[in-house]
Amino acid sequence: MEHTASSPVRIEAWSDTDLELLRRANAPELMAHLGGSESEEQLMARHERYVAMSADRTGRGRMFRIALADGDEAVGTIGFWERTWQGREVYETGWAVLPGHQGLGIATAATKAVAEQARAEQKHRWLHAYPSVDNGASNAVCRKAGFTLIGTCDFEYPPGHALLTNDWRLDLAPDRAS
Repeated sequence: MEHTASSPVRIEAWSDTDLELLRRANAPELMAHLGGSESEEQLMARHERYVAMSADRTGRGRMFRIALADGDEAVGTIGFWERTWQGREVYETGWAVLPGHQGLGIATAATKAVAEQARAEQKHRWLHAYPSVDNGASNAVCRKAGFTLIGTCDFEYPPGHALLTNDWRLDLAPDRAS
């Protein structure tokens, strides 16, 4: 369990028991900026990837459930994973907060917590997020979590679906020279 005393959330490693949370996060309103809801088969494959990522200790990434700090209720998903971006190895992050829990600072607190997890790996300098330019809430999370807007870019997610996104970047080693 990872959280600070001032955080409204804690992030917990994704486990076999989190499939129902993934189904809830697959709601049309949460997937609107990501090409739409996934099929049950796609969800099962994603869940298996998340479980495997959370068991992996090689620094390739981790997935987490977001829980409220004052209870056991799961209210979202967040993680970080490796990707090659513009010729460099970086981490990418993404999140979803369930309806009814949005607008309360949960995504921002979870993003700060996941950045600390990525920083602790001491593997990659940069953590990127690529929210759709039309996703005002996720772009606000990036800004509030301390990311710097690099610019817009074309991003393919899911495969075969082109998105115009913002490229936000957080320095995981701010004391290290470029």
